[in-house]
Amino acid sequence: MIHIVVNVGDVMIEVKDLTKEFKKPIRKEGVFGMFKTLFSRKYETKVAVNHINFTIHDGEIVGYIGSNGAGKSTSIKMMCGILTPTGGNVLIDGIEPNKKRKVVASKIGVVFGQKTQLWWDIPLIESFKVLKEVYLVPDEDYKERLEFLSDTLGLNEFMNQPVRTLSLGQRMRADLAASWLHNPKILFLDEPTIGLDVLVKEKIRKAIKTMNQKYHTTVILTTHDMQDVEDLCSRIIMIEKGNIIYDGPLKDIKYRFGDLRTLTIKTKEEYKIEELNTFDNRVSYQENEDSLVLQFNADKIDIKDVIDYCFHKLSASDLKISEISIEDVVKNLLEEAEKC
Repeated sequence: MIHIVVNVGDVMIEVKDLTKEFKKPIRKEGVFGMFKTLFSRKYETKVAVNHINFTIHDGEIVGYIGSNGAGKSTSIKMMCGILTPTGGNVLIDGIEPNKKRKVVASKIGVVFGQKTQLWWDIPLIESFKVLKEVYLVPDEDYKERLEFLSDTLGLNEFMNQPVRTLSLGQRMRADLAASWLHNPKILFLDEPTIGLDVLVKEKIRKAIKTMNQKYHTTVILTTHDMQDVEDLCSRIIMIEKGNIIYDGPLKDIKYRFGDLRTLTIKTKEEYKIEELNTFDNRVSYQENEDSLVLQFNADKIDIKDVIDYCFHKLSASDLKISEISIEDVVKNLLEEAEKC
């Protein structure tokens, strides 16, 4: 596992040897098996989070990513104090969240993509007023933050509508505002842009950046949208099968696989893939509809040589070159982890 820590400010989250195990009864097949299970004391243990360690500093925006069932949500719930660790511990601004949930609740904000903390049948502004009283937000601070959130997230157009009448995009913006109304030191965002259109995603990303820059909010972002990660995160922590497989700067992760490039060309020239120049197996070819796709490591072969070959030998009429995407890197890392 690659592990790089960048000191940004005070330690906001410290995870030490954190472990979470779940026990479930061993179920037998059939109707009689179901009744036997009711009286059985045999259990199997599933390790959801396996002795993980990391530190997150004040002001960081960290992408916490992995496949479904990797342990992301379980570890986030332990950081929020919802679940108690089986082993190890987690500190939020120096406090154990499962022991002092009320204190930690005042320091964090949480957004879960498919759940809301807003009151369904009352206007959005009334939900904000309730949260103001719950978190004891002073009048002056409430007014300043609500104005900032309204401008940044465009809330004014639906501020007086009941929450149940809001679209998904409007509700996600409202939930983000609600989670930050008490100015938490740490913001946990679980799939905040799931199912949203491009314009709403852009508004939410811009708001998160602004909160981080203006108020130094530390952000932990879990998402399957790699564009969220590339736009927002300077560092990623990748978890798979309960283990951390990468922890470091986003810009460094691509170099694990070298300077991989993809060259897509269109040509009317007749060719056979097996007869194309592989440059001593440093270039691979793949046909994709009406295009020919070349992949190679620019650290091992001169890009100019590959481009010259495309134009002069394949008579390329159109050419597009791109670097490996963070999505491809994550996919490769997860595939490596599954093989272990």
